[in-house]
Amino acid sequence: MKCAAIIAEYDPFHYGHKYHIARTRELGATHIMCVMSGDFVQRGDTAVCDKFTRARAALENGADIVIELPAQYAVCSAERFALKAVEIIKLMGCADMLSFGSECGDIELIKRAADRADNVDRAVLSSLMNEGYSYPAALTRAVDDKEISEVLSSPNDILAVEYIRALKKTGCDAVPFAVRRRGAMHDSDKEKDGFLSASEIRKRIRRGVDVFNILPYNIGDSADISRIETAMLAVLRGLDKDSFSKLPDISNGAENRLYRAIREADSLAALYAGYKSKRTTLSSARRLVMCAFLGITRADADAAPAYIRVLGMNGRGKELLSAANCPVAVDTSLARLSRLSDNALRQAFLQSRARDMYALALKKRLPCGTDLTAAPIILP
Repeated sequence: MKCAAIIAEYDPFHYGHKYHIARTRELGATHIMCVMSGDFVQRGDTAVCDKFTRARAALENGADIVIELPAQYAVCSAERFALKAVEIIKLMGCADMLSFGSECGDIELIKRAADRADNVDRAVLSSLMNEGYSYPAALTRAVDDKEISEVLSSPNDILAVEYIRALKKTGCDAVPFAVRRRGAMHDSDKEKDGFLSASEIRKRIRRGVDVFNILPYNIGDSADISRIETAMLAVLRGLDKDSFSKLPDISNGAENRLYRAIREADSLAALYAGYKSKRTTLSSARRLVMCAFLGITRADADAAPAYIRVLGMNGRGKELLSAANCPVAVDTSLARLSRLSDNALRQAFLQSRARDMYALALKKRLPCGTDLTAAPIILP
């Protein structure tokens, strides 16, 4: 058995993801374990398809087991997203490799970029940020290396760098390797070599365009953050100023700016615009707003995983579970997992609440509590 772990959002799962899994098998993996975001994703948005639909798509197209990356980690910075996903992989204790997509496809260059990011001159970085550069832009300038700057400017390579850093921080011994991305580039609206970017596919789904011929499965219902916009604004207006100081990845008095923006905004777009500054990106604004809406605090985002929840698996996935050497509980039932400890109860509460909020963003709304009773996806 040779297990490869993949960290993904699959928002939505498309042919580029299918290629990545197939290529990972070609490179020697006999079993594929995916750690996947749930119903809310790292850009601070609803996933266009719910997590069980995406888990089934992954299993039907090459994955063997899909493990949920809890909302308290998924809706955070790239650094925290990567770190917590790798912590879960390490807890499972059965991954030999960590496979990820990459624009450059050069694992040695990605490792060099990770090393430079770890050892960048903090005084230079701070000075650039004081000039008004966001952290990603300041980091790109501070490394002062054209090749590495290009890596740190590419969306998938940025995550790849964070995966390498997370492997070092956690002591996870999975061997990293990069699969070069094929087809359309990140956020491109053009098809290339038969591939479309996930962002373009999401746009088409939300415009009501039939995507039957461009995805390897039926998406079923879809979600749109616009359907919960008023609910989000209502929840945010009800929070006191102190709540914003407890959010993940917020500092330097930015909570005051966020509080003011919320009090003045009449839409999410106005809220993001009111909070965003030269030092903060739109993505970071969206993540902070989503964390505030879902009740995710810095303490939640820092907490170690209290358990591992399996969304679905096939026969090889069951073999992985048998081979796993995990110090925390692994189960398919969120209800059972919630009863393990106070930490497990908190993690399950946040997860269930996120699902309840997501249920309002679907075309066909669902009642509360569905995450506690949901059945896993089990394939042969």
